[in-house]
Amino acid sequence: MAAQRLFDISGIDLDRPQFTVQELEAVNPHRGIMRLLDSVVWESPDRNQAVGLRDIRHDEFWVPGHIPGRPLFPGVLMIEAAAQLASFVTLRKMPDTQFMGFTGVDKVKFRGQVGPGDRLVFLAIQTEFRPRRSVSTTQGWVNDTLVFEGVITGMPM
Repeated sequence: MAAQRLFDISGIDLDRPQFTVQELEAVNPHRGIMRLLDSVVWESPDRNQAVGLRDIRHDEFWVPGHIPGRPLFPGVLMIEAAAQLASFVTLRKMPDTQFMGFTGVDKVKFRGQVGPGDRLVFLAIQTEFRPRRSVSTTQGWVNDTLVFEGVITGMPM
């Protein structure tokens, strides 16, 4: 059975950001090589779902060493990028909160490879939101291939 997206993205223009790098950085604290999202292209009106992008470049810090001759975007960076999207979803609802601590990851599966030249599309649905806990189900897609999925838990601080 083919993998299913968390929600339909067919009507979303992936080339038209709703939130740019500057707007992402106004919400999330990640900077430089640790900002792993290039944009958020869609956020649901209730702010429970979002789609973020990462265009994988040939000049990224990990390319020479992971894996020489066949660079693969590290799975741990997929998890971090998904956590950044989950953080964005939560912090947009909490304008007085400036940081989202990453407290857990569950049900992670890597189902495909990601390399330079790929566009990694992250989907997040916030499934639980409390003042001290946020849980989001996340996926990463390259074209029509599910390459990553996991449940991210964080704590607004």
